[in-house]
Amino acid sequence: MAKKKLTHVDAAGRPAMVDVSGKALTAREAVAECRLRFPPAVASALRKGGMKTAKGAVMDTAIIAGTMAVKRTHELIPFCHPLPIEGCRFDLAWSSESVLRIECAVRTTHRTGVEMEALTGATVAALTVYDMCKALSHAIVIGPARLLAKRGGKRDVGKARA
Repeated sequence: MAKKKLTHVDAAGRPAMVDVSGKALTAREAVAECRLRFPPAVASALRKGGMKTAKGAVMDTAIIAGTMAVKRTHELIPFCHPLPIEGCRFDLAWSSESVLRIECAVRTTHRTGVEMEALTGATVAALTVYDMCKALSHAIVIGPARLLAKRGGKRDVGKARA
């Protein structure tokens, strides 16, 4: 097995953006998730209230914020390339009585992948849910956030999507 090395440093160990100009354009997709754990009473209140708070529709606002974050990831993460986002989808659902799961899937056709965009979208959506619900409790826990899958490029990671 070849020794793995960091890609965002040059030969002298200084920060550097990866040069992707020699890579082929390929279809790429990444899927990430972030979870929020609510105190049981807060989760119950949110469900009874149709996922609305005094600030508005929690799920809809989280999707909008997450989508905005996906499109601006290159402005937030120093070595991310600006990418033409061709698709962005969110799925928000309760995975248990008190855990909300946010999944973000991002697609592009480019020389580099969209893992960071998917992770950024999922986590910013989670931060938005926290912001909209913090009046109910500051005991909401965000995380973990993780990459579930990526397709395209040198190697695929995670389970294939249906």
